Amino acid sequence: MELKRFRFRIHPLFLLTGVLSALFGQLLLFLMATIAAVMHECAHAFAARRYGYSLDTVVLMPYGAVVSGDISGIGKKQELAVLLAGPLANGLCAVFFIALWWLFPETYAYTDFAAWISLSLFAVNLLPAYPLDGGRILRLLLAPLGEIKARLICRIVTFLIAACVLGYFVYTCFSAPAFTALAFALMLVFGTFGGGRYGRMAFSREKSLRRGVEERRVVISSECPIKDALRYLSEEKYLILVLYENGEYLGELSEEEYLAAVEKEDYAKPLGECLPRF
Repeated sequence: MELKRFRFRIHPLFLLTGVLSALFGQLLLFLMATIAAVMHECAHAFAARRYGYSLDTVVLMPYGAVVSGDISGIGKKQELAVLLAGPLANGLCAVFFIALWWLFPETYAYTDFAAWISLSLFAVNLLPAYPLDGGRILRLLLAPLGEIKARLICRIVTFLIAACVLGYFVYTCFSAPAFTALAFALMLVFGTFGGGRYGRMAFSREKSLRRGVEERRVVISSECPIKDALRYLSEEKYLILVLYENGEYLGELSEEEYLAAVEKEDYAKPLGECLPRF
């Protein structure tokens, strides 16, 4: 697929949360949390772009930020690197602030919130629960068990973690209720039913063909795996893959033929093996 321009969007509730934070004297904490969350999501996006995939839209939400885009066909090692990029960015940021305190102790009073927020995002996102990065990593590691078993185990683990967080909220109700724990537990419960932040592109040509689309011809080696051509997909252009082997023309794959091969999820299969056999 084509890498699109990076975009930021703001959810209406994000603005409301900011206003409420200002009214209750928590605006600085809110802004620091937002910056840390945006850094987390941008790290995911930059890691994906390094491998030629696109996570191109960051949405500011009342509870932080989310990034969306398309990483269809990405390899397991590459996906693992993308998932780890966000927590590692927050972890490195926390280490930076701690080192800063060591060298310049007078900066502690101005950076302690930022450090603890970064450290919290690092630790929380590594929990093996959906929709956190740790939950996606767990599902990736469980992939050899099959999609159904992996999904079931992830849901069980998520519900157990949510139950522990909810139990903590009930415990705090006897003193000072921790409503953030309640919100976090609910997010985990509802998040486990979601499909995740990283979507797959859906190509519907009915409307685009009415107005006409350009044809995009890409010359590529027949030995390249299916996943390497995903970056050339675009809803604005019709893809034709022109395959060559040892410098000689081998044949062409239409977009329909290529997408049919993609649906089989055998992303390591060479493109040449996808050519129609007569």
